[in-house]
Amino acid sequence: MFNKILIANRGEIALRIIRTCKEMGIKTVAVYSTADKESLHVRFADEAVCIGPPSSMESYLNIPKIMAAVEITNADAIHPGYGFHSENADFAEMCTEYGIKFIGPTPEMIRKMGDKITAKETMIKAGVPVIPGSDGLVESVEQGLEIAKEIGYPIILKATAGGGGKGMRIVWEAEEFENQWNQARQEAKASFSNDGIYIEKFIEEPRHIEFQVIGDQHGKVVHLSERDCSIQRRHQKLVEECPSPFMTDELRERMGDAAIKAGKSINYEGVGTIEFLVDKHRNFYFMEMNTRIQVEHPVTEEVIDHDLIKEQIKVAAGLPITGKNYMPTMHAIECRINAEDPFNNFRPSPGVLRSLHTAKGHGVRVDTHVYAGYTVPPYYDSMIAKLICKAQTREECITKMQRALDEFIIEGVKTTIPFHQALMKDENFRAGNFDTGFLNNFDYGQNEGK
Repeated sequence: MFNKILIANRGEIALRIIRTCKEMGIKTVAVYSTADKESLHVRFADEAVCIGPPSSMESYLNIPKIMAAVEITNADAIHPGYGFHSENADFAEMCTEYGIKFIGPTPEMIRKMGDKITAKETMIKAGVPVIPGSDGLVESVEQGLEIAKEIGYPIILKATAGGGGKGMRIVWEAEEFENQWNQARQEAKASFSNDGIYIEKFIEEPRHIEFQVIGDQHGKVVHLSERDCSIQRRHQKLVEECPSPFMTDELRERMGDAAIKAGKSINYEGVGTIEFLVDKHRNFYFMEMNTRIQVEHPVTEEVIDHDLIKEQIKVAAGLPITGKNYMPTMHAIECRINAEDPFNNFRPSPGVLRSLHTAKGHGVRVDTHVYAGYTVPPYYDSMIAKLICKAQTREECITKMQRALDEFIIEGVKTTIPFHQALMKDENFRAGNFDTGFLNNFDYGQNEGK
């Protein structure tokens, strides 16, 4: 087992990893920018190293500074958390070269799944259903128009190096193809320094359902059931739950088998998710694989009573998986609490938290790195807490979440709590009638809040 782990991240995920490491008897090193010097992950780590100014490029994304922190603290492993370097194959490769264990998959696995074209080809070979589309990158507008005509509109243009909804455009008819093509390429180039675009059939009324998987260094891969992540705004998840209200036992078995096939096809090591789109007829298609711990991992932890960070560290240390495929026996929902103004187009709302009272009670969990007096910086992701509730049934879980949201008080910055409160009351959400486009027509009183 590792003696000391450096956490190459910040905020709630860094604090989450520190907690598990302490329980496992492993020393921790926090790295931080000057903007995060008062963050709780800095306070609770055994050691902390400042790696630069607020800009991510000069701190959390600066590989030489992170490796220097590893050297001066004599850490023997790095946990990347999510975001930043968590799916950076070059960083994982550098860790290997320096004799530092990267807690995650190998560089080769990250590269195979990080490029969406390669990932799709790998899944086809593994017998996992994929969305109809181009065989590879589309080189011209003319070629794209031919493919779109063949598979039928609507289609979606996607950046091969994409993520977070960047470089994605839906095209409903041939007349708008060229304009959307140009916009997608420009955005992909600006976001990823790669303007490669491929085409897929656009699945209407889709659910975004992901399967949590774990693979060890001995060839075993298991799944820990699904999470429904369909409540999204601009491809960014806001609410996740397990089990999916759309799921059936038969569909879970088929999707779980496909997820394991996907993991075994690359001899996957570590935790990760196989992301699927599921249409209204319950046909499912591989979308992508995230080769890291997910923001929403607590949803699965609460349902199956497993510490996924602990499992991740054990697998990285070479220990075999002892578990099996899990089926949910309870219900859990996570609401992402962001420092954003839902009544002003979700505009970021940095500033000082004048007061904070987090929700408590049976079946209520809050993962956060903030406290009263904490300054929410404007430089990073705006998520400041995750509120997770669990209960015996979905109906009970929603009721518990309503109660928890009502007593979650944050003053000093705007938050997404009012949005979540309205969502939990919505009849269609409560009935499980939603897809990834649900928020396009969701009225939560935006005008009333201004």
